Amino acid sequence: MIHIPVLLNEVINFLNINPNGVYIDGTVGGGGHSYAIAKKLSKQGKLICIDQDDFAIKMSQKVLYEFKNKVDFFCDNFYNMKQIALSNKITKVDGILLDLGVSSFQIDDASRGFSYMHDAQLDMRMNKTQKKSAYDIINSYTKEKLCDIMKNYGDERFYKQIANKIVKARKISPIKTTLQLVEIIKSALPNKILHNGGHFAKKTFQAIRIEVNNELDILNQTIIDAIDLLNSNSRLCIITFHSLEDRIVKHTFNKLQNPCDCPRDFPICICGKKSICKVITKKPIYPTNNEMENNPRSHSAKLRVVEKI
Repeated sequence: MIHIPVLLNEVINFLNINPNGVYIDGTVGGGGHSYAIAKKLSKQGKLICIDQDDFAIKMSQKVLYEFKNKVDFFCDNFYNMKQIALSNKITKVDGILLDLGVSSFQIDDASRGFSYMHDAQLDMRMNKTQKKSAYDIINSYTKEKLCDIMKNYGDERFYKQIANKIVKARKISPIKTTLQLVEIIKSALPNKILHNGGHFAKKTFQAIRIEVNNELDILNQTIIDAIDLLNSNSRLCIITFHSLEDRIVKHTFNKLQNPCDCPRDFPICICGKKSICKVITKKPIYPTNNEMENNPRSHSAKLRVVEKI
């Protein structure tokens, strides 16, 4: 299992690492980004690695073993990074990275139930201690709620047809595995869609995964907390892999840069809200052609960067 960090050079360049600084990798995953950050830190520097997946923590601890004296690990959701920092007497940091979405090793481990290419129990939990899994969503959510998830989180055109097939199938017996779900999705789609590029189950699996892990609801507040943690002139880098995440990141960055709520025809601002950051990347940074060729999973990646004022 080889972990290839996405947009690695770009992230390191934008973080502009201070060797004596304190940094947070809120999604340590396989440890690729963290390794590059830790390598640039002096003995006085500090790196906080967070991941809600205990396997990711164990894996990254091995990868970062040579830097163990300057790296601390926390098995938790990045939503809690501010609390984690403060509880460890860290009030400000010099840079933060969030690499959103599912990790390569989570996809590659068929038993985790993230992949529509391998048969496994319907799971998709990034944090294996949480109760709600993909099985619960598929077998207990109402048809209306399934429609909402697939429409809003997966941008799936045939959400009604798929939801109808799911509800019909589970009345006969519970839907337990990934390939059972794949076959149900397949039965709901017209033939032209099945052979129209990309896997036909991708959007539905993405939607369910987002719902299982509450990925979008926590993102806005996480960004606000992250920027609050930053020292002046320090940066937050966020890598996204689908338009829903990217839209939230873009909107939140822009709102924090231009927080004024006054009507546009007002000659002066009277709301008193002031910018707390500036957007460094006016447009997202994409992987190079060379990176996409060497790492196909980087194709949909986008990097946005904001700097604390």
